[in-house]
Amino acid sequence: MFSTTLFELGPYKVCLWNLIFLSIIIFGASLLKRFIHRLLKRMLSQANIRMEGQKITWLRLLSQGVYALATYVAVWSFNINNEHVTFSEFINYNFIESKKFTFSFYHILVIIAIYFASRMLVNVTKLYISKKFKENNESDQGSEYVYHQVAKYIIYIFSFFICLKALEIEIAILLTGSAALLVGIGLGLQDVFKDMFSGIILLFEGNVKIGDIVEMSNSGTTEPIVAKILKISVRTTQIETREGNVLIIPNNKLTQEHVENWSHGSELSRFKISVTVPYGSNSELVCRLLKQAALSHPKVKKSQPVIVRLANFGENGMEMELLFWADQSWDINNYKSDIRLEIDRLFREYKIVVPFQQREIRILK
Repeated sequence: MFSTTLFELGPYKVCLWNLIFLSIIIFGASLLKRFIHRLLKRMLSQANIRMEGQKITWLRLLSQGVYALATYVAVWSFNINNEHVTFSEFINYNFIESKKFTFSFYHILVIIAIYFASRMLVNVTKLYISKKFKENNESDQGSEYVYHQVAKYIIYIFSFFICLKALEIEIAILLTGSAALLVGIGLGLQDVFKDMFSGIILLFEGNVKIGDIVEMSNSGTTEPIVAKILKISVRTTQIETREGNVLIIPNNKLTQEHVENWSHGSELSRFKISVTVPYGSNSELVCRLLKQAALSHPKVKKSQPVIVRLANFGENGMEMELLFWADQSWDINNYKSDIRLEIDRLFREYKIVVPFQQREIRILK
């Protein structure tokens, strides 16, 4: 019953035993990978070693080696009930054959080998780049990520062309024959290509990097978004807002819209708080209290001038502006709130009332 042929896979006759062995091999490879990962993590945790990028990359290399070994054992398992079929006959069997194109198991194995080799080369390159950046004390995480991404894309592109060469597909003929199709695809996916080119520009220019805090105008439709850059891919970028939400935005928003990078240039920036006081108030007292409220906050730079100016004579009172310098922090809105609360406390203490808009309705008979 178990040796009865269920179907044929090229020159191999596949029976129930082969399927059982394949299931055991796949399940065993998965268990072996998890066991090795847990063993290494336990050893590293006992030694108080933090799981950094290099150790994670070594774990990926190890898991890919486990799956490569499992693939070899899976192919070898077909010899259980096909002793007369050699491995050479198996890989040279053409199950797709025409005048211009042939496809055999050899091509499948070559594609699998190229895939595993490219993945392993990506991880080895990542280890090398991480080592070089650790030797340079002036390097940063964002630049290291850019080099990782660029190296990964180059390796995968070369792997794709190597696969085409292994399949004996002429790239020039392929591009010529599909020119009209590519034009149609290009018109339909122009926004996708725009985002991809924007992603390449972001990776190479380095104006926006991983970990940077940026303020985006959001096309002027709503208030600007302040967010932290988590990941830059070819087409999209992951950002984290102050509310803790992770958003995925197209890359062209970072290249075509107004973006202020708080992590570039000077760490200090000038911020403004607007306050309206009633007409007739002691303007000198108001200026002194506003400066006192700003200077009482620990995050306000005492080495920089704190300025209070009269911005306008408004409908409800004198519109004052408090200008102060502070770090471009993720929590700048909280700092402003603390200063406003201190202003409110001082105004109540000195009997200064903040006017609010009122409307008087008269009914004439």
